[in-house]
Amino acid sequence: QVQLVESGGGLVQAGGSLRLSCAASGRMFSTYVMGWFRQAPGEEREFVAAISTSGRNTYYTGSAKGRFTTSRDNAKNTVYLQLNSLKPEDTAIYYCAASRRSNARTAYEYDYWGQGTQVTVSS
Repeated sequence: QVQLVESGGGLVQAGGSLRLSCAASGRMFSTYVMGWFRQAPGEEREFVAAISTSGRNTYYTGSAKGRFTTSRDNAKNTVYLQLNSLKPEDTAIYYCAASRRSNARTAYEYDYWGQGTQVTVSS
Protein backbone atom coordinates (compact mmCIF):
# COMPACT_ATOMS: atom_id res chain seq x y z
CA GLN A 1 0.00 0.00 0.00
CA VAL A 2 1.32 3.45 -0.95
CA GLN A 3 -0.20 6.76 0.07
CA LEU A 4 0.64 9.80 -2.00
CA VAL A 5 0.30 13.47 -1.11
CA GLU A 6 0.95 16.22 -3.66
CA SER A 7 1.88 19.79 -2.85
CA GLY A 8 3.28 22.86 -4.54
CA GLY A 9 0.41 23.89 -6.77
CA GLY A 10 -0.84 27.46 -6.97
CA LEU A 11 -1.59 30.45 -9.14
CA VAL A 12 1.15 31.66 -11.45
CA GLN A 13 1.37 33.99 -14.42
CA ALA A 14 2.09 32.67 -17.89
CA GLY A 15 5.80 32.08 -18.32
CA GLY A 16 6.25 31.35 -14.64
CA SER A 17 7.33 28.21 -12.84
CA LEU A 18 6.13 25.88 -10.13
CA ARG A 19 7.64 22.83 -8.48
CA LEU A 20 5.24 20.09 -7.51
CA SER A 21 6.17 17.50 -4.91
CA CYS A 22 4.62 14.15 -4.18
CA ALA A 23 5.48 12.54 -0.87
CA ALA A 24 4.92 8.82 -0.51
CA SER A 25 4.33 6.85 2.64
CA GLY A 26 4.56 3.13 2.86
CA ARG A 27 7.32 0.78 2.04
CA MET A 28 9.22 0.11 -1.12
CA PHE A 29 8.70 3.49 -2.78
CA SER A 30 11.80 2.86 -4.87
CA THR A 31 10.16 -0.15 -6.52
CA TYR A 32 7.38 1.93 -8.08
CA VAL A 33 7.39 3.76 -11.37
CA MET A 34 6.01 7.21 -10.60
CA GLY A 35 3.81 9.13 -12.98
CA TRP A 36 2.28 12.56 -13.25
CA PHE A 37 -1.13 13.18 -14.78
CA ARG A 38 -3.34 16.22 -15.07
CA GLN A 39 -7.01 16.85 -15.53
CA ALA A 40 -8.57 20.08 -16.69
CA PRO A 41 -12.28 20.83 -16.16
CA GLY A 42 -14.39 18.87 -18.58
CA GLU A 43 -11.39 16.95 -19.88
CA GLU A 44 -10.11 13.43 -19.38
CA ARG A 45 -7.12 12.78 -17.17
CA GLU A 46 -3.99 12.86 -19.32
CA PHE A 47 -0.47 11.55 -18.90
CA VAL A 48 2.20 14.19 -18.36
CA ALA A 49 5.40 12.43 -17.29
CA ALA A 50 6.82 9.30 -15.71
CA ILE A 51 10.07 8.32 -14.06
CA SER A 52 11.61 4.91 -13.65
CA THR A 53 12.28 3.32 -10.30
CA SER A 54 15.93 4.39 -10.28
CA GLY A 55 15.23 7.83 -11.70
CA ARG A 56 17.56 7.29 -14.65
CA ASN A 57 14.78 7.21 -17.24
CA THR A 58 12.07 9.77 -17.74
CA TYR A 59 9.21 10.07 -20.22
CA TYR A 60 7.11 13.06 -21.20
CA THR A 61 4.08 13.79 -23.25
CA GLY A 62 4.68 16.08 -26.20
CA SER A 63 3.38 19.23 -24.56
CA ALA A 64 5.62 18.68 -21.53
CA LYS A 65 8.89 18.02 -23.33
CA GLY A 66 11.37 20.82 -22.87
CA ARG A 67 9.25 22.58 -20.24
CA PHE A 68 8.60 20.03 -17.49
CA THR A 69 11.10 17.87 -15.64
CA THR A 70 10.38 15.02 -13.29
CA SER A 71 12.86 13.68 -10.75
CA ARG A 72 12.79 11.56 -7.64
CA ASP A 73 14.62 11.17 -4.37
CA ASN A 74 14.16 7.62 -3.17
CA ALA A 75 15.85 8.40 0.15
CA LYS A 76 13.10 10.95 0.82
CA ASN A 77 10.27 8.94 -0.76
CA THR A 78 9.46 11.94 -2.92
CA VAL A 79 8.95 12.61 -6.61
CA TYR A 80 9.00 16.05 -8.16
CA LEU A 81 7.63 17.78 -11.23
CA GLN A 82 9.27 21.05 -12.20
CA LEU A 83 6.97 23.13 -14.37
CA ASN A 84 8.63 25.89 -16.41
CA SER A 85 7.38 28.27 -19.09
CA LEU A 86 3.84 27.65 -17.96
CA LYS A 87 0.94 28.42 -20.28
CA PRO A 88 -2.74 29.01 -19.50
CA GLU A 89 -3.52 25.65 -21.11
CA ASP A 90 -1.44 23.95 -18.41
CA THR A 91 -4.16 24.86 -15.92
CA ALA A 92 -5.39 21.62 -14.34
CA ILE A 93 -5.34 19.47 -11.27
CA TYR A 94 -2.05 17.59 -11.24
CA TYR A 95 -1.88 14.10 -9.79
CA CYS A 96 1.00 11.82 -8.98
CA ALA A 97 0.56 8.08 -9.18
CA ALA A 98 2.49 4.88 -8.53
CA SER A 99 2.71 1.81 -10.72
CA ARG A 100 4.38 -1.60 -10.65
CA ARG A 101 4.47 -1.65 -14.45
CA SER A 102 7.74 -0.60 -15.99
CA ASN A 103 6.29 1.23 -18.99
CA ALA A 104 3.16 2.66 -17.44
CA ARG A 105 1.81 5.58 -19.46
CA THR A 106 -1.95 5.32 -19.08
CA ALA A 107 -4.05 5.98 -15.99
CA TYR A 108 -5.37 2.43 -15.73
CA GLU A 109 -1.79 1.12 -15.33
CA TYR A 110 -1.33 3.04 -12.09
CA ASP A 111 -2.38 1.52 -8.80
CA TYR A 112 -2.14 4.38 -6.30
CA TRP A 113 -3.08 8.03 -6.66
CA GLY A 114 -2.70 11.23 -4.72
CA GLN A 115 -5.50 13.70 -4.14
CA GLY A 116 -4.14 16.19 -6.65
CA THR A 117 -2.88 19.75 -6.49
CA GLN A 118 -4.36 22.64 -8.45
CA VAL A 119 -2.18 24.54 -10.90
CA THR A 120 -3.69 27.70 -12.36
CA VAL A 121 -1.85 29.74 -14.99
CA SER A 122 -3.16 33.21 -15.73
CA SER A 123 -2.60 34.96 -19.05
